[in-house]
Amino acid sequence: MIRIDLRSVAIIALAVASSLTTAYWLDRFDGRGGQAQAAIARSADGHYWTQAMVDGQPVRMLVDTGASVVALTRQDAAALGVTPDASQFTLKVQTAAGAARAAPVQLAQIAVGGARVERVTALVVEDGLPHSLLGMSYLGRLNGFQAGPDGLTLKS
Repeated sequence: MIRIDLRSVAIIALAVASSLTTAYWLDRFDGRGGQAQAAIARSADGHYWTQAMVDGQPVRMLVDTGASVVALTRQDAAALGVTPDASQFTLKVQTAAGAARAAPVQLAQIAVGGARVERVTALVVEDGLPHSLLGMSYLGRLNGFQAGPDGLTLKS
């Protein structure tokens, strides 16, 4: 005669539940504490445009691996509550439109999909920047990014 006591059934159930939970999380993460990804489709103009969350606010940005830092237009910076005064525009930068002055700022966070980076160095460009750029001060701190025929994948 087989005898099953409730205590043994409960212990086995907890062990199975624990194993399934562990298997679920191992499947989701790569063993380095997890890896979030974001996919950015290539636009019709051939560029990679994304809606980044900058300090919790949406900002449309052009992904630009040639930009050393994240660069914000004055309009985008103002929408984020970042308003450097004239004396803070101490750096000279080269934009597609020519030379411009820029103010260094520190952003608390930039996230594109699940690819989030904290404490990001950025510049607010005084004039001549047609759109904000998602540059290497963000991209270079990711675990990686890869461009393919259909889009760009960011990994954090």
